[in-house]
Amino acid sequence: MNVGLVEVGPRDGLQNERALLSTEAKVTLITRLVAAGVRRVEVASFVNPTRVPQMADAEAVLSALPTVPEVSYIGLVLNRKGFDRAVTAGCREVGMVVAASDSFNRRNQGKCTDDSIADWLNIAGAARAVSIRTHVTIAVAFGCPFEGEIDPVRVVDIAKKCAEAEPVEIAIADTIGVGVPTQVSELLRRLRDVLPGVRLRCHFHNTRNTGMANAYAAVSAGADTLDASVGGVGGCPFAPGATGNIATEDLVYMLDRMGIKSGVSMEGVIDTSRWLEAQIGRPVPSMLSKAGRFPRS
Repeated sequence: MNVGLVEVGPRDGLQNERALLSTEAKVTLITRLVAAGVRRVEVASFVNPTRVPQMADAEAVLSALPTVPEVSYIGLVLNRKGFDRAVTAGCREVGMVVAASDSFNRRNQGKCTDDSIADWLNIAGAARAVSIRTHVTIAVAFGCPFEGEIDPVRVVDIAKKCAEAEPVEIAIADTIGVGVPTQVSELLRRLRDVLPGVRLRCHFHNTRNTGMANAYAAVSAGADTLDASVGGVGGCPFAPGATGNIATEDLVYMLDRMGIKSGVSMEGVIDTSRWLEAQIGRPVPSMLSKAGRFPRS
């Protein structure tokens, strides 16, 4: 059995860090992850630099990255302006975000959810015209910091609308880390029932220590791909109290021990996680960066 892995540390991981890494350090981080076997990396977001200063050098990062066969450097966009920037920078895969709650969508993107869905449909069409891969993430799919519980019926309805643009995959994100495994299993079942031909990806934060359990539930429910962040760093600047993503090395350890192939070297990610600690000036949340692999040999 195989599960795809998208490394989101260089984007979702760094966007919430107080320390501003240099362009050179970001490029080093990404190239280390690629050397560890990662084949899809979120490298930057093309958003307003005054709101997310950690991503102000998106174009410079992308231009400095080496071309590696079968490696996709992903740029996150929130609107057509961001998409146009990503295209100009040479991005060949873009991801768009649509929030499951209007309150979060307005805080994150300055408009209601339906307007962002309309933006997504426009962007996906424009991307298809120039042979750029697209995927869409439904944020706060399990709970919103401003509206509370999210009805899974709403998430499924948004996914159906987004699927009209034929994305390479649809991701569901537990942006503030409130979901539990039963919710993950149920939501994936509902999505499979109504979108049987669509690849599904899951994005979990570990804010309330359920992230790895949710990842296991997602794999068991047939998720095609999982997001993770080296060292478990990250969070959302527009979601109060949201801590980091599940750690890439911790996820790879679990998958390896379960006999599930991700194609990623655990040792390579652990080494990169420890390197990242020195760059951001603080310990990272991951467990494997401290405990190491088992067995040791």
